[in-house]
Amino acid sequence: MAWLYLIIGGLLEVGWALGLSYSDGFTKIGVVIPTLILMALSFFCFSKALSVLPISTAYAVFTGFGAFGTAAVGMLFLGDEVSVLKIFFVITLITCIMGLKFISNKPEREEVN
Repeated sequence: MAWLYLIIGGLLEVGWALGLSYSDGFTKIGVVIPTLILMALSFFCFSKALSVLPISTAYAVFTGFGAFGTAAVGMLFLGDEVSVLKIFFVITLITCIMGLKFISNKPEREEVN
């Protein structure tokens, strides 16, 4: 369940990162409010994952998913520059994130309620 929270939190990070870019420096209240809600939900999910996962792995995965998702959305839907090197490094990023999951040999902590 902790990994699910972590992935959801990382995906929500994509939403609030995009919201920040559309808020024009927090001047568009119609964008600011959903952005703040996404931030709160994202960090809530991250904190739930931290109750079980080691922080070093959890933070790397959380920010990595956010960075990967934001880059992908930017390139696919928002007209960000697309290049072979950019795609290579984004794929490398997600591969490293998956590697953290697979090589993590430290037992997960029991969830604290």
